[in-house]
Amino acid sequence: MSMILSASVVRVRDGLPLSASTDYEQSTGMQECRKYFKMLAKKLSQLPDRCTLKTGHYNINFISSLGVSYMMLCTENYPNVLAFCFLDELQKEFITTYNMMKTNTAVRPYCFIEFDNFIQRTKQRYNNTRSLSTKMNLADMQTEIKLRPPYQISVSELGSANGFSHLSVVEYKGTGKISAAPHQRLEPVTLPGIVSFVLSLLCGALNLIRGFHAIESLLQNEGEDFSYVIAFFLGTAACLYQCYLFVYYTGWRNAKSFLTFGLICLCNMYLYELRNLWQLFFHVTVGAFSTLQIRLRQPQGKSPDYNV
Repeated sequence: MSMILSASVVRVRDGLPLSASTDYEQSTGMQECRKYFKMLAKKLSQLPDRCTLKTGHYNINFISSLGVSYMMLCTENYPNVLAFCFLDELQKEFITTYNMMKTNTAVRPYCFIEFDNFIQRTKQRYNNTRSLSTKMNLADMQTEIKLRPPYQISVSELGSANGFSHLSVVEYKGTGKISAAPHQRLEPVTLPGIVSFVLSLLCGALNLIRGFHAIESLLQNEGEDFSYVIAFFLGTAACLYQCYLFVYYTGWRNAKSFLTFGLICLCNMYLYELRNLWQLFFHVTVGAFSTLQIRLRQPQGKSPDYNV
């Protein structure tokens, strides 16, 4: 008989279980699948946002969005389209019920266990396919899966349950290759981070405008120093690069942010004659604040061993 057996909601960055259905069977196969759930929870930040793991008579499917992953266990013959429609419903309800601030600041496992009520109701509907009235949604999901099929995880990629695991180089349609060092996801954006990003853009825009004005002045007066134009444009590039470092993960990211801040300080020192003290203070302070936010927004690290 094809059916959904269980589901859980997990935070991507550290594998913290936020909610789960409470009706796990105690068969050997189900206990083995719980181990796979735990192993997958530790690797969510390294995997695509839609995946399937086939484990003998059972399949584990999950989708990830906005730092939260929605996982489910079903029998191997359960339709793929129904499985991902089920996960999509869980995702929409969870996002509607809980805001990102709550999920990002949660510290206790299963702190949203009351969400299990919705999981149970939805699971009952999807286990009785005759009662489903979402044919249009099913058609949309079928098209989406055909265009972007879920990445098939092999058991060998997860490694062993003792923690000595690895991700081999694999091919995923639509995203290219995923290697042992995939593109790292950064921690969720905070309000101070957004403020620093906007202020860096503002400083970059101000430097750019002053740079063009310096070019105009240079064309009108031959005695003007061209190095001021270079200083303004270097300041613009440094501010924009700080925005890039805040949004994307790169190698030596912290060192690059400090070097970029140093460039901002040097540019403002050179432009001392063209700016008053308040302008200099503003630009240097924004550069320091952005450097701090880049330093605080680290890659999502290895997850603790929660009992998922």
